[in-house]
Amino acid sequence: MMNRVILVGRLTKDPELRYTPNGVAVASFTLAVNRTFTNQQGEREADFINCVIWRRAAENVANFLKKGSLAGVDGRIQTRSYEGQDGKRVYVTEVMAESVQFLEPKSQNQNADRGEGFASRPSGGQDYPIGNQNQRQPQKNTRLDEDPFAGGGQIDISDDDLPF
Repeated sequence: MMNRVILVGRLTKDPELRYTPNGVAVASFTLAVNRTFTNQQGEREADFINCVIWRRAAENVANFLKKGSLAGVDGRIQTRSYEGQDGKRVYVTEVMAESVQFLEPKSQNQNADRGEGFASRPSGGQDYPIGNQNQRQPQKNTRLDEDPFAGGGQIDISDDDLPF
């Protein structure tokens, strides 16, 4: 069986950060995800999906994302229930995020303008910086300061060396 969700959308409001009695951080937020089709009036509709993330990643989400931020969520769907104030059973379906990717540069959402974000892992994992991949500096050849393929020469490879 499989339960896997991958979403890309914008936060509808600032994430809400809370702590359990044991001090574990939990953040909840709603992601607006556009549908791939338009309605009869030609307008694109959106789904508003509740998401929850735990521990250090929850603190990162609360610190670095805000209303309107573009985010990618990877997780699973979970349904829980509780008894409401009127005594009726209330069911809640939400995405339990395992990781959240910050898909915009910091300068576009409130932080420094270096063009980096963080990919957060909730289970005590490390935060991995991400950014604009097109801004990488070209690497120089450590043995030669020139391109070894610049001459456009041919390379002879025997059929025995090919993996197929």
